[in-house]
Amino acid sequence: MGKGIFPDDHPNSLGTMGFMKHDYVNFGFDEADVIVCVGYDLQEFDPVRMNPNADKKILHLHRYPAEIDTHYPVTVSVEGNISAALDELAAIVTPKEGLDAADRKIRNLLKEELEYGAHTDAYPVKPQRLVSDIRAVMGESDIALVDTGSLKMWMARLYPTNQPNTCVISNGLSTMAFAVPGAIGAKLAYPDRKVLAVTGDGSFLMNSQELETAIREHIPFVVLIWVDGAYGLIKWKMDLELGHHSFVDFGNPDFVNYAESFGARGYFIEAAADLLPTLKKALSEDVVSVVVCPVDYSENIKLTNKLGQLMQPI
Repeated sequence: MGKGIFPDDHPNSLGTMGFMKHDYVNFGFDEADVIVCVGYDLQEFDPVRMNPNADKKILHLHRYPAEIDTHYPVTVSVEGNISAALDELAAIVTPKEGLDAADRKIRNLLKEELEYGAHTDAYPVKPQRLVSDIRAVMGESDIALVDTGSLKMWMARLYPTNQPNTCVISNGLSTMAFAVPGAIGAKLAYPDRKVLAVTGDGSFLMNSQELETAIREHIPFVVLIWVDGAYGLIKWKMDLELGHHSFVDFGNPDFVNYAESFGARGYFIEAAADLLPTLKKALSEDVVSVVVCPVDYSENIKLTNKLGQLMQPI
């Protein structure tokens, strides 16, 4: 949920923690002896995932007292205004020379995934290509709202974010279908920025009628629907944990006609090469638009299988 607070283009950034498997960034935690947790909440992420052996020293810095856990044994707790506390710490801590993660393999592996996306023309479109093209068309201060689903995993891991509140993710209780109404709020708050609601077909169908609100109130933004005809994240987890899935597939309407019936503009992506120019066109227009893109989620299991084979710190 803090993507962009620490910019991904900073030489010491190792990416986003939170994936359901032991991702590249987890190896950074494996090698750490001290973890500084700023604004961390146990509800968001189980501490066993970053401190499995309960052997790390934890600095808890938050507005609220820490919830102590076997894997969250707080050594020092700093409670108060987060920004003020960080400023005070920065004033008294001596920088350590030679800390630079720019060439760490963790960063390079994430970069390779994104570069693979930029160069694959497979159709249905690979998730990596969707993330790459979204990043290419969005400015540094433009706002992407990312719904719950498989797309959240791909966007959270791979979408480079260098400013706070420019990649807004539903986390914690992980409420589905927040991206479209969230985009209405974001555009009202920042009318001069491009706003993109990134959502799955399952989430979009839960409150797609909010398109009418946006059109009636003339609040222009773009909805990008990753279409797979399933509750993709539930399917992914079922396949991982049970070896099969049940009752997660569903049929869809004609999303382009559906969007146009409200008065929005609708676009259907028929080839990977069409995605970037279509997004660019839709985001340049002062209307509500819906871009419909079939996605190849066979990449999900390929990713978790690949990560499951990573056993050594890298």
